[in-house]
Amino acid sequence: MAIDTTLIIIIITVLISLGGFNNGKIMNDLIFYPPAIKEQNQWYRFVTSGFLHADYTHLFFNMLTLYFFGQGMESFYNLYLGKMGFLLFYLAAIIVSSIPTYIKHRNDYSYRSLGASGGVSAVVFAFILFAPWEWFTFPPIPSIIYAVFYIYYSIYMSKKGADNINHSAHLWGAAFGVGFTIAMEPRILNFFLEQLMHPKGPGVILFGL
Repeated sequence: MAIDTTLIIIIITVLISLGGFNNGKIMNDLIFYPPAIKEQNQWYRFVTSGFLHADYTHLFFNMLTLYFFGQGMESFYNLYLGKMGFLLFYLAAIIVSSIPTYIKHRNDYSYRSLGASGGVSAVVFAFILFAPWEWFTFPPIPSIIYAVFYIYYSIYMSKKGADNINHSAHLWGAAFGVGFTIAMEPRILNFFLEQLMHPKGPGVILFGL
């Protein structure tokens, strides 16, 4: 039986996030804190911060999105990158999407951020390349519309700046998801444009998913 990597990521994220909600030390040790990375070489924070969340709403929103989109993408990355392909893609997205934040805030001792935003956003936009008009039961909208709202929310919250969530990572994660996936399989770009102009449902069958 194939391992459902998406569910494993969700379970681990929920457990670590709950631990952070109830234990300030866990939160402080794992959160994305650029000065600690720069001065103490705590590079692990690039990854661990992606498994923390600010509150239950933040956690639910990200994990619900990952559940909808992730399971449809596992086979593709595992096919190209091996059995752990999807996990590697997800972790790489979390790291890469945090690099601009690190560069901007590496000397900012008051800045901290957390959340799976980069990884989730990368998965969402990679999925859209295959199936922009795929409908979900909840919410009952096409994936590309869901993604538009997702990004809008990210931009709005980033400008608002009222929490420790790295909302800008949504945008960088999206760019990574699209760029990396197309670089790995260039045919996807033309396939996406064809799907976008002539809705035919999900297109993952073309690539053996």
